[in-house]
Amino acid sequence: MDEAAARATVQATNYVTWRRQGGWSPLVVVRANGSTFYDAAGRAYLDFSSQLMATNLGHGNEKVQAAIAEQARTLPYAAPGFATFARARLSEALREVVPPGVDRFFFSTSGTEANEAALKIARVVTGRRQIVARRRSYHGSTAASISVTGDFRRRASAGLHEVPGTVFAPDCYCYRCPFGLSYPSCGVACAEYVDDLLTTAGDVAAMIVEPVVGTNGVIVPVPEYLPRLRAITRRHDVLLIADEVMSGWGRVGEWFAVQHWQVVPDLLTTAKGITGAYVPLGLTATTAAIHDAFRDRYFPHGHTYEAHPLTLAPAVAAIEEYRRLDLLARSRREGEYLLARLREIAARHPSVGDVRGLGLFAAVELVKNRRTKAPFNTEDDKLAGRPLVADAVAQAMLKDGVYCVSWVSHLILAPPLIIERAELDRGLDVLDRALAVADAAVAP
Repeated sequence: MDEAAARATVQATNYVTWRRQGGWSPLVVVRANGSTFYDAAGRAYLDFSSQLMATNLGHGNEKVQAAIAEQARTLPYAAPGFATFARARLSEALREVVPPGVDRFFFSTSGTEANEAALKIARVVTGRRQIVARRRSYHGSTAASISVTGDFRRRASAGLHEVPGTVFAPDCYCYRCPFGLSYPSCGVACAEYVDDLLTTAGDVAAMIVEPVVGTNGVIVPVPEYLPRLRAITRRHDVLLIADEVMSGWGRVGEWFAVQHWQVVPDLLTTAKGITGAYVPLGLTATTAAIHDAFRDRYFPHGHTYEAHPLTLAPAVAAIEEYRRLDLLARSRREGEYLLARLREIAARHPSVGDVRGLGLFAAVELVKNRRTKAPFNTEDDKLAGRPLVADAVAQAMLKDGVYCVSWVSHLILAPPLIIERAELDRGLDVLDRALAVADAAVAP
């Protein structure tokens, strides 16, 4: 099968996520190594977003590949009712890296499933129904996880499979403060709002947050925000769920983002970087107290691929590689450089309203008017399939050999943690050139 035939077959027979199905003309990707992937024509692309903010270890890590091959040879599958060496080894490895006390594990195959399990566990343990989520959030595509998603993807499902009981709170989004205030004189009103909400909302089981917001803008909270949320949820006897699907595994310079603020949630969910995305694995981690609540109570959850050994073995290897390559320190160091360069680039482009980030996780927010902060596009534009300026910038970058994820009105920069400084500079130079597309659309 040649490139054209492969593309035509996929276009004709496959669904593609989160978009209208017409007009999709994908690259045919055939191989990848390091921070680079290649199409069928042999053209190389610098992976400036780790595919979907997932390939933290880069492409072609031999230790992880070897772990997959060895597990496939020895025990490719076992039902979840059995113990395996892979399961035991990963459980021990996880206890060394997760926040202290969040060390009881349920294994699934995606971040969506990890969040679905967390929400079900929280509701069963507390006997309460409601979940507090945030307005600029994404937590997955299944019934409960889409119900606590705040962005337009929840609206796109037309409410056909939502689980009732979600209350939305504002984000800690200083560039577009929902209260029209400025930090620090605001008193972190976005956290205090949650205190008032929990006082009046009634039977709240949990609050779910991305410690660093992912797809919806890489929004990094102010230092007081998460510790205050933790104190507020404890005071109201509400569980705190940290969704670290994107922000975990060195992406922001710690194993998990909550560790930047010494916050320990009651439940932590993750996926993506846990195996470097080489195989699909999701994790829901809880405290011992939550686990103990099911000792004499039926645990109402599970699936065939729970604790699949072929997904667990490479996670052990991945944790070893994060350590061997010192990728957490590398993420912090290169992240500081990335943000400094982005600020320099922003100063040259009137279309850039804000740049922000933590570790090797950053966003470039595009605006048509810096003074009013008016965006080029909105969620309604994306839902309606209208042309987006951010997409046009990303396409210009792709033509110049750099892949970067765009979303509504911002770009997400999240390269593999192994990226070399010269590669980082090349990607930033391409971004610098591509922003001319957005500059040309700036309102006079």
